[in-house]
Amino acid sequence: MTTLETPGPTLGVVGGGQLGRMLAEAAGPLGVEVVVLDPTPDCPAAAVCRDQIVAGFDDEEGIRELAERADVLTFEIELADQRLLEAVSEATGVPVHPSPATLELIHDKLEQKRALADAGIPVPPFRAVEDAGDVRAAIEAHGAVMLKARTGGYDGRGNVPVEDPGEAGAALEAVAGPAMVEAFVPFERELSAIAVRGDGELAIFPIGENVHREEILRETIVPARTDDATVERAREVATDVLELLDGRGVYGIELFETADGEILVNEIAPRPHNSGHWTIEGAVGSQFEGHVRAVLGWPLCSTELRAPTVSTNLLGDVTEPGPARLAGVDRILETPRAHLHWYGKREVRPLRKMGHVTVTGREGERREEPLTIARELREAVTFTGPGDGG
Repeated sequence: MTTLETPGPTLGVVGGGQLGRMLAEAAGPLGVEVVVLDPTPDCPAAAVCRDQIVAGFDDEEGIRELAERADVLTFEIELADQRLLEAVSEATGVPVHPSPATLELIHDKLEQKRALADAGIPVPPFRAVEDAGDVRAAIEAHGAVMLKARTGGYDGRGNVPVEDPGEAGAALEAVAGPAMVEAFVPFERELSAIAVRGDGELAIFPIGENVHREEILRETIVPARTDDATVERAREVATDVLELLDGRGVYGIELFETADGEILVNEIAPRPHNSGHWTIEGAVGSQFEGHVRAVLGWPLCSTELRAPTVSTNLLGDVTEPGPARLAGVDRILETPRAHLHWYGKREVRPLRKMGHVTVTGREGERREEPLTIARELREAVTFTGPGDGG
């Protein structure tokens, strides 16, 4: 039985970026306090959480302090040190969700793909590469390939498309570390499943459609613009992925829908995901509320769709870093059913995620209307307005 009291439980979060910020915003109404650990002083989550421990993700003393102040530990960034989390959890008795074993598996994209393939979960053809010759062999076998850093890549960083064998060496240098390749999938669309594992429960939010450009997510459209059979297959694959992983919490599962209707797993994030931001306004419960409930072992929230919804990222449209000043915000604020989320980052950088806008639909409206509005609002704002030096 779940019982509330004051003060309520404390959730310790490794990482204090925008995901930590939105976790804290979701935790408050549940009576849950949040303490984050992040190396950046006054990180985005600091404005809305109980406290911040300023320390690195591999700082043992900082992680131990976080555990001593929390009832449960979780993370919002894969840069968390899984072995350190496991050691601190064993020493303090404070559980970590999702489990450090899951984080370790997902840290290495090659091992992640091997585990998925061994479990019979469909993935694109892949292989490890040691040198440029291995990359050229992969291109010969599959045509265009995606060269990926095995560890440390996110938001498209560490991913390099390669089609010309003569570019293999330069691509490997760009990855700068252990790498793998995947056959390039000529997909119809990219899908995402925001899935939640609770204490004996599984839940999946409505399947979304992702639009990427330059390997960075630009918008998520829900429901995905595909047929019911494909949606059902995506849910089945996402369920199989959840069964493979250990620990409670939200998992962002990126998928490819091929021309023949096949569903392939692209990547997995053991945390709330950018493609699930739409759930804050578009679903009965958000992915962030779902994660808080799940890691605490509470009953999961509803994943039911409220209305057709589109979320679009506000990315830094600058060529050099500078102060985070967004011009044209009135256009978003005066638009009915548009919702602005500002992440509180002090510095804008090229293509850095600074916020997002969600647009919800209404009954009887054309399916494309929220997408059209979201794109117009995204184009109406800029980080290079008058007086910002851009």
